[in-house]
This record gives sequence, structure tokens and C-alpha cells, in this order.
Amino acid sequence: MSVAAWHYRAVRTPVLDTFRPAIWLGARLYFRIRFEGVEHIPHSGALLIVPNHVTYADPVLATIPVRRPVYYMAWNELFRVRGLSWLIRRLRAFPVDIDTADPGATRTAVRLLHGGEAVMIFPEAGRSLDGRVQRFRLGAFRLACSLRVPIMPVTIVGGHESWPPDRRLPRPGRLTIIYHPVVPPSADPDVKGAARDLARRVQAVVAAALPAQQRPADAQDAPTD
Repeated sequence: MSVAAWHYRAVRTPVLDTFRPAIWLGARLYFRIRFEGVEHIPHSGALLIVPNHVTYADPVLATIPVRRPVYYMAWNELFRVRGLSWLIRRLRAFPVDIDTADPGATRTAVRLLHGGEAVMIFPEAGRSLDGRVQRFRLGAFRLACSLRVPIMPVTIVGGHESWPPDRRLPRPGRLTIIYHPVVPPSADPDVKGAARDLARRVQAVVAAALPAQQRPADAQDAPTD
């Protein structure tokens, strides 16, 4: 299912609510953005949203058709930038140190998921430099398996072509964001093994919707700790 008209008025997210129509219109005009699979987005209940990561705009663009508040696990260095920190906190972002195990970020995510909220985590932990899906880290998948929370894979197509890392600003392009059916976690008591299996399955779903040259190249891109 493709969505080509503004109808996302039910979300209650600070700042983003105010600018959502303008963001949608700008993305529609500049990126010719399309949303597919929006019928797969759950309207309630704990949920982990797991997209591939190709541009700075991914969190905002991937949230446009989500008709509920979304919280974002974001790189802690962004919170050191005056002004940007104020903005992303009002977009419901919370910091994570991507270079270490971060118990504070984990506790925040657990609290939100226990409260039935939706949390967006980018399992590559950073933008892809070449557009290809990078190795998925297991943190989000451990959360899913230990808390029995479903994961919704999301594929962002065309972002790298419009806004590669060597460009300060994006060029006009064609973006498609695909929301796949939710993937339930395994009931296996071996959380680490179940998380690794879930990560493989979700990575395969995300990658399958990308052009062949942007899919994981080999076993080196398999999920890892």
C-alpha cells in the first residue's frame, strides 16, 4: 500500500506535530517520497522500529506515517550540540553511547517499552557510508527477545543517492520508505541466541527491499555484538 496524501493528524509528538504537514510536503516535493506498507504499523502496544540508516533525516522521515508517539535512541554526541540538543529532545530522542554498552540508554528503552511505547533504534549504530546495509548490532534484538516485544523492520530506499555522506545538503531524489510486517521475537530462553537469530531475520527483510548493490556483501556484515 502506498500513501500519497497528507492524513497523519492523530500523532501527539512535541515539535514534530507542529511541523509534520510541512515536513511531509517538503519531502513529497523534494524527495518525491512514498510510503509503502503503512497498514503494518501497529497503532498501540510496545514496539521496536528498526530501519536501515542512510541520512541524518531518517528518523523524522520514517516517522511521518506513524500515528503514535515514537521515541528515538540517538547518538549521544548530538546532545552536545547546543540548539540541536534542545530540538531532538523535543522530538522524544534520548542519548546512547554507541561505542560502549550503555546501561542508561537500555534502562530508558526498557522503561518505555514496559509502558507500551514505540522506540526507534538504528541497529547499524550509524549512517552507512556507501548505502549498503551494515552489520546489525544485537542490542535492539536483545531487548525484543528479553521483553517479548515485536520488531517492525523498515527499509529506506534512495536515501544514500539523495544525501551521501560527502554532501553537506541533500540533492533532489526519489525516496521510498517501506514498513514491513512486524516480526515477533522467539520464545527461546537463550536470549543471546534468539537475539542473533532475530537480527538475521530482520536484516534479511530490510535488505531484500534494497537494490542488490546495497544489500550485505558477505558474512562479515552478519549481525554481531
